[in-house]
Order: sequence, then structure tokens, then C-alpha cells
Amino acid sequence: QVQLVESGGGLVQTGSSLRLSCAASGRTASSYAMAWFRQAPGKDREFVAAINWSGGRTNYADSVKGRFTISRDNTKNTMYLQMDSLKPEDTAVYYCSADQFLGSSSSNYNYWGQGTQVTVSS
Repeated sequence: QVQLVESGGGLVQTGSSLRLSCAASGRTASSYAMAWFRQAPGKDREFVAAINWSGGRTNYADSVKGRFTISRDNTKNTMYLQMDSLKPEDTAVYYCSADQFLGSSSSNYNYWGQGTQVTVSS
């Protein structure tokens, strides 16, 4: 069993940066692939970025490639999402997720955090 807690969301202006954190607990947390998804009001949850257990493989959605960076520190059981050059269309609730295998589909992940709100004003 893995528990996930996100933090770091907030209200920022266009062009600003934010860093989200996802703290994982559970014996196997450091061996799991982890990912970020987001959901804007009235829209489906969408993939943002994923990272394998070692941090050696990453995937990004085209919409965030070059602006967002996913990373993890297994000594702290924590995953990060550095978000730069934020746009109003990045406004959403951001969720972290974890499971055994790296993937970009939400159905790939069985463990989810409660979400953290990111709002980018124009």
C-alpha cells in the first residue's frame, strides 16, 4: 500500500514558476513508477509527466514538454514537478500517482493523492 500527499500548489501569474511535491509513504514507494496528472474544471483528467522508479526514464505530455521537469528523490520518498513558464491553460488540480509500471494512462496507476490546486492568472 502506498499513500501519496501533494503540496506546493497556489495562485501565480502567467510566466511564473511553481514546484509541486508528492510525498510517498509505504514500504515499496521508492520502487514504484510515479506520475503527475491534472484535471481542469469540466475536462477529463490528463497526463502531465511520469518517471520510473530510478528516475532514469521520464515521459512528458506535448503540452508541457520543455516547460515542466519531473524528478524524484528516493532518499526522501518524494517526487517533484518543476513548472516553469506557466500559462493560464495550466490551471488545474494536479494529482500524483504511483504504481509498478511506467505509463501515461490514468488506468495504469492504482495509487493517487488528493490533489493540489494550481491557478495561473493572465
